[in-house]
Amino acid sequence: MEQLEAHSLRYSQGGRLLIDTLDLTLKPGEMVALIGPNGAGKSTLLRLLTGFLTPDHGECRLGNRPLDEWPRERLAQRRAVMRQQNPVTFSLPVEAVVAMGRAPWPSADANGIVQQTMALAGCDELAGRDYRQLSGGEQQRVQLARVLAQLWQNGAPRGWLFLDEPTSALDLFWQQQTLRLLHRLSRQHDFSVCAVLHDLNLAALWADRILLLHQGRLVAQGSPQEVMTEATLTRWYQADLRVASRHESDRPVIQLRA
Repeated sequence: MEQLEAHSLRYSQGGRLLIDTLDLTLKPGEMVALIGPNGAGKSTLLRLLTGFLTPDHGECRLGNRPLDEWPRERLAQRRAVMRQQNPVTFSLPVEAVVAMGRAPWPSADANGIVQQTMALAGCDELAGRDYRQLSGGEQQRVQLARVLAQLWQNGAPRGWLFLDEPTSALDLFWQQQTLRLLHRLSRQHDFSVCAVLHDLNLAALWADRILLLHQGRLVAQGSPQEVMTEATLTRWYQADLRVASRHESDRPVIQLRA
């Protein structure tokens, strides 16, 4: 599986510098969390890494090829993106939304893949319902099934999955189930995950590596234990917090002070 690299990325919009000379490497099999305060550039970076935005300077490469040189269909078979908002303006059953993920592929056995990914994402119980009538959390589970279907090959998702706040509308049970699923898939298959997460405790619990952004710059990266220290988080978030440790896993626990 190819690694994904960003070299000297710069991106501006409306006269404002959103990404400032950024370099990073995403390795196969990793589960990476992008964190940072509001306006840090997380969603913009995600769109640059996936080819939906073109940098003003620098480039992103998947394997040995710049993203803009990949044929659109082949790139869609290697990476999928789940954005924060996925509006549907007309009546559409849940299965049809999930089946949209198969657009880059020949039509063979799309129904079987839709059923498998809906079961994985825990939304098979929503089959037959109008997507617009679902709650925000239910819609997020359907969108997860859609992007898994997009990457489905030979009985499993394979490639790069990018997610922007995938747990924002989920209750505690589905937050746990979703991140546990993504972590397991990254361990069992040719599958890598990069997710923007605002919940630092979820990022600390599930990510192999943390990338901390501030004003468009990558200011810290490493394991949760390396990045999520009181000094680092206080400096970049400007919040009054403390960091403890989970005894069973040594993963950091972030607590706001009263």
